[in-house]
Amino acid sequence: MVTMQDVAKRAGVTKQTVSNVISGRVVVRPATAARVRAAIEELGYTPNLVARSLATGSTRTVGLFVPTVAGSFYSEIVEEVEDVLEEHGYHLLLCTTRLDGERARRHLAGLTSRSVDALLIAGDRDLIDHLPLLADARFPVVLCAWETEAPDTFPVVTIDYERAGYLAGRHLRELGHERVAVLASPDHTVRVAGFRRAFAADGLTVPDSAVHMAPEPTFGGGFASAGAALAAGPRPTALFATHDILALGALEAARVAGCSVPRDLSVVGHDDNPEVRLSHPALTTVAIPKRAMARQAVELLLRAVTKSGTPANSLQLLRPELVVRDSTGPVGEIGV
Repeated sequence: MVTMQDVAKRAGVTKQTVSNVISGRVVVRPATAARVRAAIEELGYTPNLVARSLATGSTRTVGLFVPTVAGSFYSEIVEEVEDVLEEHGYHLLLCTTRLDGERARRHLAGLTSRSVDALLIAGDRDLIDHLPLLADARFPVVLCAWETEAPDTFPVVTIDYERAGYLAGRHLRELGHERVAVLASPDHTVRVAGFRRAFAADGLTVPDSAVHMAPEPTFGGGFASAGAALAAGPRPTALFATHDILALGALEAARVAGCSVPRDLSVVGHDDNPEVRLSHPALTTVAIPKRAMARQAVELLLRAVTKSGTPANSLQLLRPELVVRDSTGPVGEIGV
């Protein structure tokens, strides 16, 4: 087995210099660092991570909590987090809550005793009530994709979800829609509030009866809630879904109900996940800068790790953008 001493001998440096190059905690002259990396490559040296962890107190591992990786929203976040960590020489420890509050509590409680250098929590579903478990954590914590009221105990990097809802509502108002329905998950109240604000600006109200809670954030959930919205009278001329997957279910519900999209019914989604560009018609949606959010959150964490401190509590809001495709159009005859 190749050792650090072998690398030092090949590069003509001390063992400590090799250690400094690998850890990155001490600045080494570029020419020297290049010789060390070349020796590592030539000899095929793999650092002993366990020994390094014991020596430095650092595992070069960051924990990540997400509700699920079944959909593209969180899978993109996981990919971006892993990419950023790899760029900086860190490893990823992934935990999924599976939308189960007790599972989330167990994972958080267990993580406080594990050897991680930092923790990123993406999404507030099932986790907000358990954050006190991290009060005595010995590592930095950052929250992202947070929609409920942001706690003042940790820094948050998230999306301006209220504006996202407003952009969807403003788009439908500009197309002349007044009678609308919303398909929402229970934890998307901020998006719904933004949507309502767009109508209120024109003196219109989106009543509670027009907000249909999806039984689950799935295609089937969107199909069921859209079916209920279309069956209620008078029929809406437009739907806003707080998940793209709900909007895709709504497109199918509209087809079954004999509604042509967008002639009879306009549909707007939220997230701009890759699959919506292939729907028929292609879905108008509010694009969320998921990868930019994940990258900023990880970089904030790593700055705290390298400075051996806790990141200052702050709230960073990234701006969403409306992406107009084929599923929305001017209010049609059904709305006359």
